[in-house]
Amino acid sequence: MTPPQDRPQDRPGYRPGYRPDALSEDRPQDHSRGPRIPRRPRSPRGPRVVVIGAGIVGCSLADELTARGWSDVTVLEQGPLPAPGGSTSHAPGLVFQTSPSKTLSEFAAYTVRKFTSLTVDGLPCFHPVGGLELATTPERWADLRRKAGLAASWGVRARLVGPERCAELWPLLDSGQVLGGLHTPDDGIARAVAACRAQIDRAARRGARFLDRHTVTGVERAGGRVTGVVTDRGTFPADHVVSAAGFWGPVIGRMAGVDVPLQPLAHQYAKTRPLPELAGLNDPRTEASRPILRFQDRDLYFREHTDRIGIGSYAHRPLPVDPFTVDSYDEAAARGRTVPAMPSARPFTEEDFAPSWQDCCGLLPALKESAVDEGFNGVFSFTPDGMPLLGQSPALRGFWLAEAVWVTHSAGVAKAVAEWMVDGRPSTDIHDCDLTRFEDAQRSPAYVARRGAQQFVEVYDVIHPQQPIDQPRPLRVSPFYARQLQLGAVFLEGGGWERPHWYEANTPLTAGLELPARDAWSARHWSPIAAAEARATRERVALYDMTPLRRLEVTGPGAPAFLQRMTSNNLHKKPGSVTYTLLLDEAGGIRSDLTVARLAPDHFQVGANSPADLSWLLWHAPDDVHIRDITQGTCCVGVWGPRARALVQPLTHDDFSHAAFGYFKARRTYIGDVPVTALRLSYVGELGWELYTTADLGLRLWDTLWDAGRDLGVVAAGRSAFASLRLEKGYRAWGQDMTTEHDPYEAGLGFAVREDKGDFVGRTALLERRTALREHPVPPSQRRTALPERAPGPRRLTPLLLNDPAAVVLGKEPVYVDGTAAGYVTSAAYGYTLGRCVAYAWLPPLPAGAPAHIEYFGERLPATVADEPLFDPEMTRIRC
Repeated sequence: MTPPQDRPQDRPGYRPGYRPDALSEDRPQDHSRGPRIPRRPRSPRGPRVVVIGAGIVGCSLADELTARGWSDVTVLEQGPLPAPGGSTSHAPGLVFQTSPSKTLSEFAAYTVRKFTSLTVDGLPCFHPVGGLELATTPERWADLRRKAGLAASWGVRARLVGPERCAELWPLLDSGQVLGGLHTPDDGIARAVAACRAQIDRAARRGARFLDRHTVTGVERAGGRVTGVVTDRGTFPADHVVSAAGFWGPVIGRMAGVDVPLQPLAHQYAKTRPLPELAGLNDPRTEASRPILRFQDRDLYFREHTDRIGIGSYAHRPLPVDPFTVDSYDEAAARGRTVPAMPSARPFTEEDFAPSWQDCCGLLPALKESAVDEGFNGVFSFTPDGMPLLGQSPALRGFWLAEAVWVTHSAGVAKAVAEWMVDGRPSTDIHDCDLTRFEDAQRSPAYVARRGAQQFVEVYDVIHPQQPIDQPRPLRVSPFYARQLQLGAVFLEGGGWERPHWYEANTPLTAGLELPARDAWSARHWSPIAAAEARATRERVALYDMTPLRRLEVTGPGAPAFLQRMTSNNLHKKPGSVTYTLLLDEAGGIRSDLTVARLAPDHFQVGANSPADLSWLLWHAPDDVHIRDITQGTCCVGVWGPRARALVQPLTHDDFSHAAFGYFKARRTYIGDVPVTALRLSYVGELGWELYTTADLGLRLWDTLWDAGRDLGVVAAGRSAFASLRLEKGYRAWGQDMTTEHDPYEAGLGFAVREDKGDFVGRTALLERRTALREHPVPPSQRRTALPERAPGPRRLTPLLLNDPAAVVLGKEPVYVDGTAAGYVTSAAYGYTLGRCVAYAWLPPLPAGAPAHIEYFGERLPATVADEPLFDPEMTRIRC
């Protein structure tokens, strides 16, 4: 164990933020994972990096790393360059920038910009033919209106067009089938292999080397760190190894002892015979002049190949591929000419394509006189949630993943990973791509295979933001699950957990409620019962299952100093205190928010968000700090409402009065027969407690509270009511309302920062930013004074109230100020107490009362900037 006087964080120059530079001696060492590995002195060329895979991601990463000065980069590829036979070699190159994910949209936008700037043989590597998504059903047409809003939120040029304009853009269309389309003029076709060539040349000029015909056979490790890559042609020492192997990612991961939750699946692509209608239309060098066409109602897309049309289909059954049995390049070449000579191309299954061909002929009648000339089933990577796998493995330091990345997002991903490696953080928030985001229960081979296949099926489906997965369920349940079923709980899903959103047993409580009618979209996965549960919480008392919230136990003699340095607020408080605080990165961005209860001098219970929080803390913990995830073995009931004390006090011998058990305090006690850790917290804006116990006693705790609460009108309430109540109080949700792209002051969380407490991660960056803002202040007329902890800045997390009591938005919609798209909604829910929909949005600084409009399915709904908190600003209902 490291002596206290020689802890890494006590050494001069120590920086506690995440700096994944294998050669830096000023970063904390993790002796619990083994002895320190001797390292060579820093080279002016940077640390030794080995990238496995010279597809579009690997080549882009080499280019991005060398552009940042890391030139000791070796890219290993088993096939020949520049088309080694992975997914890049056969990818159709479609780049669509609009996505429900802001992160993916930004990745795609960067890919467009970068590939446009690259040329090979005098031609750009990106051809901006545009994109056209078609609607042939009312549901799809409504979805395209929603997508147009997403495009505006993320800054993508897009326009809804009618059938006539669709036919002008694609003359082969039967416009009689089309209700309309979404035209995105800046989308187009990436020439992926050419982009690889261009980046290989550029990175090589900076010192990188690209070695083809090198098959990786092992990853060397020592002391919890990667040390090299073994190939059939020698071993390559490395300080960093990046797996950019595409669907071979699980194979490389197994060599490194790192789990890679990725499922390869085959996707059909066919080319027609030459069409007379296209003769002489397109330049053979660029192949296409018309937009990429997506016929998502039939899971199809189209692009031109000079005088032919390429057709991609997701309409067939899932065709999973075992990455451990894929042919080598030479084995694939020996298969003959039935498919392209590459490992990622499998024989075309005509029977799977037959129904799609009929759909193609219906949309493009000219195809009736043609036929499929050639086709193959190309292998691509899918994850359980359809997002990439990015970041450094917590199981093996120096081993990175850049996997499950399509050409669409390739350059953007490479930029983010390169920034992460060189600068310590990506400039784009990547929490929904972080490889640590999956729970252990979501990493089993069976789960990954099933969910990967479902992601394939749903590629072009209209997905509601609250739509739960179908299978495998139920996977994770709280100890209260049996009682929830008895009460008719309607479950949605998150992190594998079954989460009650409302209870059918509360249907009688809706009598007399006057609620505005909802449109079909906002009424999905919603019930008026949520309003009744919210009212019962405000008027009586409700039980909320808070078990899925992550709980960490942090103990050891170094725990107080460690948490004080890792978080933004002051945790030097007596046992029994609870503190809301933030995890920041070195640039002052919000990695997460935490609720830290000090249960004893060296014992803390930390309420966290995702597995990434655990990884971050473990990464930095010195030897005298012990951290473990206790979520699985514990459970939690939130008891909230004006009658909460009347419910809980008779069940315990301890004094639960406000004077004896104040707000943001903790104590260990008993509720009936059950030992609990009680935290005086409320995320719904009402009096109450979070009560924690072990999972084996959870059912007894629920029954004790339920039986005692009958005469008080207790109800079980779900997440739908919870979301409404927390937004009325202005409580932020990390990952929705704020991310690493935002600092605490602009997010309205300045109260959780104590810059005078001493050094902590992100402090220097916050001080520098505040200094810069003081030198360039916002005019007084634009300052909001309701919350003095806010610092003036170029954007704010801003509360909006929709003017129309019947209007509802759900999140990610664009917000217009003075007719211009100025920001986007983060979280939104109907405030049943306020009688208005509450929406939080990132906007320029605006005074309370300022008008704005939120675009919802093409309609701009009037809204007004509000002061916060919207409900109970004096906190009289909580502090009582």
